[in-house]
Formats: sequence, C-alpha cells, structure tokens
Amino acid sequence: MILSGLKRWGIATRMMVSALVLILLVLPVAGGLLAWNFREAVNTSFNNRLDSLLNVVIAGVAYDVPNDALVLERQLGDPRFERVFSGWYWQATDGAERVITSRSLWDQRLPVVEGSQVVYRQSAGPGGQTLRVAARTIQIPNLPDPLHVSVAADLTEVRAEVARFHRLLAVSLATLGVLLLILIGLQIRWGLDPMRRVEKSLKSVEAGRQNSLATDLPEELARLARAINLVLERDQTLIERGRSAAGNLAHALKTPLSVLGTLSEQLPASQQQAFRAELQRLNAAVRHHLARASAAGPVGLGRKTDLAEALTPVFAALEGLASRRGVQFEKNLGLAGPVRYEQQDIQEIVGNLLENAVNWAEKRVELVLEQSPESLSIVVEDDGPGMSETQCAEALSRGARLDEERSGSGLGLSIVNDLVRIYGGTLTLTRSGLGGLRVSVELPA
Repeated sequence: MILSGLKRWGIATRMMVSALVLILLVLPVAGGLLAWNFREAVNTSFNNRLDSLLNVVIAGVAYDVPNDALVLERQLGDPRFERVFSGWYWQATDGAERVITSRSLWDQRLPVVEGSQVVYRQSAGPGGQTLRVAARTIQIPNLPDPLHVSVAADLTEVRAEVARFHRLLAVSLATLGVLLLILIGLQIRWGLDPMRRVEKSLKSVEAGRQNSLATDLPEELARLARAINLVLERDQTLIERGRSAAGNLAHALKTPLSVLGTLSEQLPASQQQAFRAELQRLNAAVRHHLARASAAGPVGLGRKTDLAEALTPVFAALEGLASRRGVQFEKNLGLAGPVRYEQQDIQEIVGNLLENAVNWAEKRVELVLEQSPESLSIVVEDDGPGMSETQCAEALSRGARLDEERSGSGLGLSIVNDLVRIYGGTLTLTRSGLGGLRVSVELPA
C-alpha cells in the first residue's frame, strides 16, 4: 500500500525527498566528524600547552641540599599560578616530605603520577574542578629519590570552547541544510521547467487551443514531443480513414439493398413477406455494425464539439418527424460549452433516442440535456406504451441486443447502448412519468 503510494509521487517530490534524506544523513555525519576533529585538536593543543609548562617547571625545579628542600629557580610567568584555586596548578614532590607547589594550589595536593614519559590524565581538583594533569617522573642532581613533577589545568574553559563550537556547528549545519534545500529546490524547479512546459502544452492541446505539442524544448524532450505528435497525427489519420471507409461501405450497400427491395415486389405474394423480412434483418444488421464501426469514441487531443451546433440539424429533422406524427417535442438544454465528444457520435446518441421516442410517442416527447464539469446527462421521455420494469432490467442485462427485447423497440437503442459503452457511460431504462419509456444516458466529461 505504501509502496504503491510512493510510485505515484511526482518527480519534484521524489527529488526533494531524496535530497532531504541525503542532507539528513550526510550533514550529521559531517558534523560529527568536524566536532570530533575539533575536540581532538583542542585537546592536543591543550596537552601541548601543559607539556610546555611542565618542561618549564622541570627546568626550574632544584634541590637545595643545605635546607633539604625543593625550590623553583625560575617563575612560569603566568599569574594564574599565583591566584588561589585559579584552576592552574603545578607540583613537584619526591613522594615523601619534600613537596613544592604553586601558590594557586594552596594547601591542596595533586595526585602523584609516575612515568618516565609525560603522562596525561584527568583528576578531581579543588572545589570540584575537573583537571587535566600532565605529569612526568625525573631525576635531579643531589636528590636521591625520583622527583614527580605535575602541571594541571581546569578543563572548564576547554569544554566551554568545545560546547561553543558544537553550537556554532549545529547552527551552521542547520543553516547549510536549509540553504541546500532551497538551492536544490530551485535547481529542481529549473531542471523540471521543460516538463512543466510539456504539461502546459499538453493541456493546451486537450483544451483545443493547439493541435500538437510544442517542440521548443531540450533535445531529449523535443524528440519525445515530436514522436507524440507523429503518433497523434497517425492515429487521427487512421480514425478518419476507418470512418470514411465505414461511410463508403454504407453508401455502397444502400443501393443494392434498395434494388433488392424493388425486386422483391416482383416475387409471388407468398414469397414477398419472407423475403422482405430477411431483407429488413439484413438492412438492420448492416446499419447496426456500420454504426459501431464508424463510432469514434472519445475524441483525440485538441478536438472539442459544440453541442448546440452539433445537435441543431438533429433537432430540425426530429421536429419535422414529430410534426408529421402530431407529436409535441419539448427540449430543455442546459449546455455550458464545448465537450470532448465526437460530433457524429453525439448526433447518433441523441438522434436515435429522439427518433425512438417520436416513433412510439402518443402526443409528447421531452428531451433534457444537462452539462456539468464531470458529466453530460441526456434524458429522453415519451408518453408511449413504454416497457415494464422487468422488461427494462432484462433488456439491460442482455447487453447490446436491446432491439430484440421488444418488437420494434428500435435499432437506434442498440446503437446508443454501444456508443455509451465506448465512452464509458451508463444507459438506464425506466418508466417515464409521462407514461412511456424514460431513457437516461450519463457520459463522463
């Protein structure tokens, strides 16, 4: 279900989502690497600084033999070592009674760390401080015991600097991510602009404002547009050729059928009725199948039909027929504009329905046409004998052979049913309020 929904996503949506996922994956990884590198660089720099101070202390510490005490012969030059509990401390001790410390350490002591090389470790300091300690064990002249020298500094400043960098990095990456999305969005919009032009051109063709797709496009889409135009042109040519052939065949059969009808009059009376019945069946079958063959169905791109204009000759012919039979013909047309139906097909549908109704009506036939953006509704009612609900249901359940459901119910109704099916519409037969048959056709717009 989810995958089928994803398949219907637009190209721009797919590209933006993929870009967003890529940004959400890459930027955090890049940010983590940058943060780690910065933290390591800061720690290395801090350790180097402690190492330098440790070397200064080692170079300045000495053993005063007469007083049996350790002394610092040179100052570190950093006032923080003179301020009590400043967070910067140094210490030199032999692990016993001989101890010398910075003034900042006051009465506190650093842990003794042994190691011939510089050792770095973290330790708790005065006032709950977290200290980074650099320590080394050395041997100085005249002092029989090894001397443990340590320099320590509070990590608060380092951690604050790292935290500040993390905040700046997060803001920078978030800003970068937003800028990347904006730029990617602009890039996608620019890159898909030819596709939107194709869509706009296609809508213009559908609306009938132009007959073919524009080819002023990038070469890849231009080739596609030219191919589509070629297919549309060939398709229209084939449709017109097929309908022309069906019309020519109808004219070609009309004359022989008329001749046969005339010749049947020369037959003995006992044979004329059977001959004419078969001839009528042949004529009906020819009309039926030729009508189906010439039906265009939903029209091609760029073509629309003006219903009022298309139905004018139909109404003129049916009004003449109704007048000759003494039938009152009323029509109510709610037309909103051109529709995407083939003119000949809509004439066949309305014409056959009205002809059936006029032929069966006693005094009155009504036509209601209602057009909406979604559909076209055609309702024809008459006051003739009509059909029962059972006959209507049976007629519709048996498909196209509606003309056989009731003697003389009309070949036209069968042709209408075929055309309605071609357009994907519905045909409904019910009892009319006028007393006869009510035929309702719904065609999708």
